[in-house]
Amino acid sequence: MFVGHLIATTGYQMAATSANSLSIRSKTRSLPQSNPHGINFNSQNHLHYNFKSSFLGNKITTTHQQTLTQTQSKTLKVNASFKVAILGAAGGIGQPLSLLIKMSPLVSDLHLYDIANVKGVAADLSHCNTPSKVQDFTGNNELSNCLKDIDIVVIPAGIPRKPGMTRDDLFNINANIVKSLVEAVADNSPNAFIHIISNPVNSTVPIAAEILKHKGVYNPKKLFGVTTLDVVRANTFVAQKKNLKLIDVDVPVIGGHAGITILPLLSKMKPNVSFTDDEIEELSVRIQNGGTEVVEAKAGAGSATLSMAYAAARFVESCLRALDGDSDVYECAFVESEITELPFFASRVKIGREGVEGVVSSDLEGLSEYEKKGLEALKGELKGSIEKGVAFANKEK
Repeated sequence: MFVGHLIATTGYQMAATSANSLSIRSKTRSLPQSNPHGINFNSQNHLHYNFKSSFLGNKITTTHQQTLTQTQSKTLKVNASFKVAILGAAGGIGQPLSLLIKMSPLVSDLHLYDIANVKGVAADLSHCNTPSKVQDFTGNNELSNCLKDIDIVVIPAGIPRKPGMTRDDLFNINANIVKSLVEAVADNSPNAFIHIISNPVNSTVPIAAEILKHKGVYNPKKLFGVTTLDVVRANTFVAQKKNLKLIDVDVPVIGGHAGITILPLLSKMKPNVSFTDDEIEELSVRIQNGGTEVVEAKAGAGSATLSMAYAAARFVESCLRALDGDSDVYECAFVESEITELPFFASRVKIGREGVEGVVSSDLEGLSEYEKKGLEALKGELKGSIEKGVAFANKEK
């Protein structure tokens, strides 16, 4: 998608360009006056969503969701005008993620931060003839400058999983890394979208929320745990299993971002496909254990860096489109939520210029028996991970 393919939701061209802007022609149409997006808001800011699949690998026939008159056409001017910072840009996820974001026509400035080895990454990327200007920042003394006037902060920093290591094993190291980086974000770019990739996401997002609260700048609409990789895997595995065109497949994935807290909703996927009980079990377990599958295949040489970078770039691009005014942006993400009794939960959300505009509550309605059991089973583990993160953030306060 980032190399010469069209993004169906907007028509943005992701090939490298020599100019800082491109024009997109919206089709002239008149949208219905009532509920044009198939969304219903309730008092808890939940959404009921009539499926229009979002972004990468999915087919949408509509373009930019703006009400146009029957006689007027509208040209959308897309300027490379947003600033993105990647904290941990020299790492296994950070490098390919930086390359993918460098290719976005919406990015004017790409700030790359790490504690070491980031200068070479920035120099390498700066040779790519795409509009964004690349700058490197090394060490704590340069972190504040990296974060000035940033629109989206992406945090992949931390150590990767190794064979036999669970996400919980990563907690103490990565929790401290996330804590210090989010403190810097709070001080220097408090209005930015914050994308947490560092595992365990089920705990690091609550840590980030508490740190932002301590700093007095917490906005739950702008804090995201990036769970897009679970959706990417679900779409891929289901398409392979059922011999479907990947562009047609969209599987919502709810819960959290580790083990059994990852719950793909095969009953809610598009297109509507029937599965045997064995297929449901097989696919669900594989999606839940996708990270372990890669760790074991790499045999100590790394974790799921490339697929994670791809998924994170998809999520960044979706948020960039939302910031640019696209009103039809949906992604699954781990956010503060009232969709269940848990304070944080991954589900499909609608993203706008101010962040999360609502959650798609209908995804939790009419679940299969397998999914109902899975939902109840994940709640205890997810609750514990959330509480662990909150306790960590507050232990020295």
